[in-house]
Amino acid sequence: MSEIWQLPATELAQRIARRQLSSAEVVDAHLARIDAVNPALNAVVRVLTDEARAAAVLADQRLASGETVGPLHGVPFTVKENIDMAGLPTTWGVPALANAVAPVDAPVVERMRAAGAIPIARTNLPDMALRVHTDSSLHGLTRNPWHSGRTAGGSSGGEAAALASGMSPIGLGNDIGGSLRNPVNACGIASIRPSAGRVPDAGCVPTEDRLLAVQLMNVQGRWPAAWRMCVSACVS
Repeated sequence: MSEIWQLPATELAQRIARRQLSSAEVVDAHLARIDAVNPALNAVVRVLTDEARAAAVLADQRLASGETVGPLHGVPFTVKENIDMAGLPTTWGVPALANAVAPVDAPVVERMRAAGAIPIARTNLPDMALRVHTDSSLHGLTRNPWHSGRTAGGSSGGEAAALASGMSPIGLGNDIGGSLRNPVNACGIASIRPSAGRVPDAGCVPTEDRLLAVQLMNVQGRWPAAWRMCVSACVS
């Protein structure tokens, strides 16, 4: 029988909706997985333990009361640290933005919350998301979950390593020239890079006036955990 952290997001959502698992159990299982494997990988750079547990309790209460819930109700997710989350710094992996707290959620985070998903952690990226490996001057190096001497890819390497090692069932990243696609190749998982404009791309940090190339080419994407290839021995 699979551990909770090995189940894909779609199955977790179904089991929570059927009351076969509680959101609290699912969140706690992934928080425990982060505690177990992240010290070796450094994929997660901020854990939202208290917030996630409080949100899970509320999610279970809403379900018990018979409320209509979203398709990802009670399912945890992780967010790359160049995507705005209200009340948290959008660091872009650099010390200069370590305290750059965003006032509002990015649209992609807002939509995940609206679907019922619960953010549990923030993940690493290279400085300003400008490398095909993930080594941040603020948070350090993220290691490949299959082989510590190999790259996790970039720039969404923290998300890819977190998903491949079972720390998260679904994650948010972004891509201009391969920042979703390169890490999934390195970590043996899959991602979705939607067509430009399909998913809203907006942010407050570091500036609202983004470069033209970013406006034309950047997309917000995710890793669908239904395709996650994760085994309990992937971190040694």
